[in-house]
Amino acid sequence: MNKPYEFYVVVDIESSGPDPCKYAMLSVGACTISKPQETLYLELKPDSDQYIPEAVEISALSLEELADAGIPPSDAMKTFADWLENINKEKQTPVFTAFNAPFDWMFVNTYFHRYLGYNPFGYKALDIKACYMGLHHTHFEETSHKDLCQYYQIGLDLTHHALEDALNEAEIFKAILDEMKMVPNKGGTK
Repeated sequence: MNKPYEFYVVVDIESSGPDPCKYAMLSVGACTISKPQETLYLELKPDSDQYIPEAVEISALSLEELADAGIPPSDAMKTFADWLENINKEKQTPVFTAFNAPFDWMFVNTYFHRYLGYNPFGYKALDIKACYMGLHHTHFEETSHKDLCQYYQIGLDLTHHALEDALNEAEIFKAILDEMKMVPNKGGTK
């Protein structure tokens, strides 16, 4: 039996604003979709004093507490890279996967390059919402977390805790992959 040459890592972040050049990544959560599921959760020391109050409020993270107890970003990104290497026993390509991947990707990619000089995911990301759009020939406005949970009958709420949301998004992504296997020429058999 052939082993897959890639594996999916679902990632979610919380930040102090919408731009990694101006605002800080406050937390990152990641998980695999395989069994047993591997997880990672880190809270980072902010590397910027700038913030948008609504962005910080939504995550319920305290900038002051993170400044004292958060992991320095360079250590956090090294921990993330080491975790990816340790869970990758088969030496497959890790695929960065996220719900609205452009947002999470820009922070993770920027932080890996800023603090490690490279991104262990490479330069690609897979968007869960786009996968659903392609499978269902639907519009972007019909791909909210609530819409997908309702369609797949998954009772999950966004908590804006990076690991909890990554785990929830992994469940949605697994449902999409399972559905894709059932559709001819869409990842399944003819």
